[in-house]
Amino acid sequence: MFLPDGFLSIVAVKGEENGPTLLVRARAAGHIEACFPAAEVITTADADYRYRAFVPREQVATALAEQVRQLSYTNFKNAISSDAYHDAALEAWGVMHRFQGRSSSSASKP
Repeated sequence: MFLPDGFLSIVAVKGEENGPTLLVRARAAGHIEACFPAAEVITTADADYRYRAFVPREQVATALAEQVRQLSYTNFKNAISSDAYHDAALEAWGVMHRFQGRSSSSASKP
């Protein structure tokens, strides 16, 4: 998920796919805390996502709903305050823009 204060990957905990806790992952320091200030972030240098936190599913749902309620920007990239994160989001935007330009038949395949 691209949020103005950070990029997050949120997945189920392995072996507990329908459990009460989700795994919130980030590639940059501070991105998890921007959305989940009380989260205990674990840093793992050799992991795909360096920063991780186990967050109750309901807390994730509440925080993401609050992001939607507070959304007021009309241009996502302009809402990003960090230059480095802005540049990364711009690159991702470019990749997805090129993806959009592919034919609908190839783009819709899983």
